[in-house]
Amino acid sequence: MIQSQFDQTAREALAAKAVDAKARKDLSWQQIADASGLSVAFTTAAVLGQHPLPEDSAKAVAALLGLDEDDTRLLQAVPVRGSMPNRIPTDPTMYRFHEMLQVYGTTLKALVHEQFGDGIISAINFRLDVKKVADPDGGERAVITLDGKYLPTKPF
Repeated sequence: MIQSQFDQTAREALAAKAVDAKARKDLSWQQIADASGLSVAFTTAAVLGQHPLPEDSAKAVAALLGLDEDDTRLLQAVPVRGSMPNRIPTDPTMYRFHEMLQVYGTTLKALVHEQFGDGIISAINFRLDVKKVADPDGGERAVITLDGKYLPTKPF
């Protein structure tokens, strides 16, 4: 039976335990994703407490990280989502994403509504990809693809 959480505390503790195990075992997120059979973005988000893992994936991830049976069950529970509870992030990387939305949020909203109409881009029916590419001017660039299903607002 699917279980649902009402508090983030347990998943936050499990995320810390899993990240510690990842470091002790010198694993990459990709290696953990390979064990789960799911994408690296989804698996990482799940281990960090933002998604439930299917049973087989939870068991594989738990085995790889050396987590116990209770942890395996918790990896499968529907979490209380949100990794930045009611605050502006202070971590520089997370803050830059916040800043990007502060600067481009109204632009994204205007373009989505102009091209699709009144509605939202789903974060549930969603894909995320992060790639490192060479910058023609030197250095490297991050290409981040946010691919969400458009859900129109329906009058009722």
